[in-house]
Amino acid sequence: MDGRLHPEGIKRDQLTFVLSREDLVRTAVRIDRCLLCRNTGVNEAGLCLVCWPTLSAAEQSLADRWTMGAPS
Repeated sequence: MDGRLHPEGIKRDQLTFVLSREDLVRTAVRIDRCLLCRNTGVNEAGLCLVCWPTLSAAEQSLADRWTMGAPS
């Protein structure tokens, strides 16, 4: 496997980069698909409830900024 939870999701090692890109996060939110696993029901950071608890500290910091309403 290439580090993806779903063949259409992003590679895990690219999540910090993607969370810093407003266009990519907003697209995930708009289409309601998790950036990592492509599940529906995403939050403002484009992540689902399954993937949210798996975030590293650095990823969590970036994702938290989205949930507080400010793009990273």
